[in-house]
Amino acid sequence: MTFYTPGLHVLATFSAPVQHLTDAAACRLFFDEQIQYLGLAKVGEAYHTFPNSGFTAVVALTESHLSIHTWPEYGLATFDVFLSNYQRDNSATVQQLYAATLRFFEAQEQSKTEVRR
Repeated sequence: MTFYTPGLHVLATFSAPVQHLTDAAACRLFFDEQIQYLGLAKVGEAYHTFPNSGFTAVVALTESHLSIHTWPEYGLATFDVFLSNYQRDNSATVQQLYAATLRFFEAQEQSKTEVRR
């Protein structure tokens, strides 16, 4: 029997400037660029902007998903990404996508949990 690990799941909370936490259109463009750059495959998405200009986004990938929820009134966001290792080990890709997200949002990590599934 071959040992299989389904993948790496990163769950994080970060603080960021309000202008980044209220720009769902820029986040969508960033996510789309990262998905293409990293060779991932998007199969669906949902974006919603709230009255306070915060937003939530969930992107379904053949590899699994990524999501973000922002609270601009508190300068915070929660983010998670999980990529399956089905066809290749995507652990480094998860780390790369998370690091790029922190840079894009000019964020300071508040907490991060890595779950190796």
